[in-house]
Amino acid sequence: MQEKILIVEDEPAILTGIVDLLAGEGFAVNPARDGKEALSLYDSEKPDLILLDIMIPEKSGYDVCREIRRKDPNIPILMLTAKGQEIDKVVGLEIGADDYIVKPFGVKELLARIRAALRRSSIKPDKKKDDSPIEFGDVYIDPKTLKGLKKKKEFDVIPREIELLRLFLKHDGEIIERFAILNEIWGYKYEGTTRTLDQHIVKLRQKIESNPSKPKYINTVHGVGYRFCSNPKA
Repeated sequence: MQEKILIVEDEPAILTGIVDLLAGEGFAVNPARDGKEALSLYDSEKPDLILLDIMIPEKSGYDVCREIRRKDPNIPILMLTAKGQEIDKVVGLEIGADDYIVKPFGVKELLARIRAALRRSSIKPDKKKDDSPIEFGDVYIDPKTLKGLKKKKEFDVIPREIELLRLFLKHDGEIIERFAILNEIWGYKYEGTTRTLDQHIVKLRQKIESNPSKPKYINTVHGVGYRFCSNPKA
């Protein structure tokens, strides 16, 4: 059975190019040119993955992502963002996007991201979901409610942040390479940017660190990756 991809893009040349590329790769493609059309096609076609531009008419990519996430927490959503739109990337990840791809992008990169997201999505039902609380230091997180507490201050978390923390706790005190984290959490190996991971770490630090600019829990090992310490020295 063909995997369905919903493409939401208002620039005709880009939309046509992506549709032709993915159709040629054997995917069933549904194109949408604005947010309302995207939501309508999502409901009627039940796609396996959504490729979503941020700046679209009627409803923004943010609004589309939020509405779909309320209905389906698992469908892969890859957001398209213009080069340099750093805030857009952070907000997109915060509201539940799985990844972002910066325009202009290469064909190989786009296909690698899509196939990896689809592979990861397809194995989710076989995994036993771990809903046990996450606790370390002064942080408590409940995966069932996607809520966390730090010194009685509540914050929201997204599923990807929970996955990252479980991986870090599993390797408490160890250095984990960026690409190893990407392969474990996002499910793809590529030689391009690791900014997707780095943006998630930035947002996670803002929630769990007392001083995100001087983190104690998640430390950067420059040129390598990250080291997590659940019981840092004061």
